[in-house]
Amino acid sequence: MTGRPLLVGFSGGLDSAVLLHLLVADPACRALGVRAIHVDHGLHPDAARWSTHCRAICEGLGIGLTVVAVDVATCSGHGIEAAARDARHAAFEAALHGDETLVLAHHQDDQAETLLLRALRGSGPDGLASMRPWRAYGRGWLWRPLLGVPRSGLLAYAREHALAWIEDPSNDNDGPDRNFLRLNVLPTLRTRWPHAAQVMARSAALCAEASTLLAAEDARLLEQLQAGDGATLDVAGLRALPPTRRSRVLRAWISALGLPPLPAQGVERIERDLLHAAPDAQACFAWSGAAVRQWRGRLHGAREHPGWPASWRVAWDGRRPLPLPVGGSIELVGASTFDMPVFACARQGGERILLPGRTHSHALKHVLQDAGLPPWERARVPLLCSTGDEVLAAGDVVVSSAMEGWLRERGASLAWSRG
Repeated sequence: MTGRPLLVGFSGGLDSAVLLHLLVADPACRALGVRAIHVDHGLHPDAARWSTHCRAICEGLGIGLTVVAVDVATCSGHGIEAAARDARHAAFEAALHGDETLVLAHHQDDQAETLLLRALRGSGPDGLASMRPWRAYGRGWLWRPLLGVPRSGLLAYAREHALAWIEDPSNDNDGPDRNFLRLNVLPTLRTRWPHAAQVMARSAALCAEASTLLAAEDARLLEQLQAGDGATLDVAGLRALPPTRRSRVLRAWISALGLPPLPAQGVERIERDLLHAAPDAQACFAWSGAAVRQWRGRLHGAREHPGWPASWRVAWDGRRPLPLPVGGSIELVGASTFDMPVFACARQGGERILLPGRTHSHALKHVLQDAGLPPWERARVPLLCSTGDEVLAAGDVVVSSAMEGWLRERGASLAWSRG
């Protein structure tokens, strides 16, 4: 039991028809609240009829149904099944409320197919763990309560309760890998090992246990290497780890940062190009709009951002946060507005700034270096300038004598969000 309202993924097929019927028949689930979502992929001529069927079923059960039509990226290069899955899950995440649990009807045979697919792709224990019964998902949680139930059990339940369901003819096409396993491989395995699906699902559960233990140690080491700064890792500490553990920690860090998964050779490239680079070499490995850089003995991970537009300069009164064309924003905190003309602009090079307590100006480049701002962030830092192009501040990293006095008098500050 989840303790949360339930959003049921309802395709109208056998599996989700049984799942929905089971949940609606459970008084505890009904008390929590049950609603359904049907995703219309628009890939089959009968898609509209399937949506109508799902509406009728939900009306008969007395629950609400949301029908979402999605555009499937058929030219994504990842295959139509993967594209449809991505579109479906995007719809699920958008519909899921923060206090809800998404419930999906994957069963024991699905788990066996997933294990075989992952094994054929050379997955380790994390991948072979296949589908988890529970996991965080979007703003809520994802629950698969039928993973221990074979499809034959679902079919028997559906017949016993005279349920109606849709038969998708695409399931009979053995072109897709999963369908090939379902139609050709698993039936053959069952002729020799009748409980093959059950045993493979058990193997997936054992891999999940091993993966959980490994992940716990990954998290402990990751916390040590971050040393309070989640966006960076200590290079010396990483190099001291065994290679296999180092690979896991790097991937866990990339995932925690919300960056795209590292490509197949990503860990090897980071080890070769970054972990043994000179401390100030500014070594970098970039992929899929993200980058990991080594600087001053730490790895820094972040998404890549566009460069400044040529000659960008805007007046800013401080009333609202100012979005920046390179991502992020700058905000005036603790004061309602500037009472002097302030302009935001990009660095051009050669700027100087008069720091508090100083009698002469300093090169901004050197001030930012002394402040410990990494080189790639120095290129992104927004400048605040006066009408006469006097530098008043560089983000929230350094402020001029004039700006420091103005902020101090008002108990205010600047906040630069990197985005």
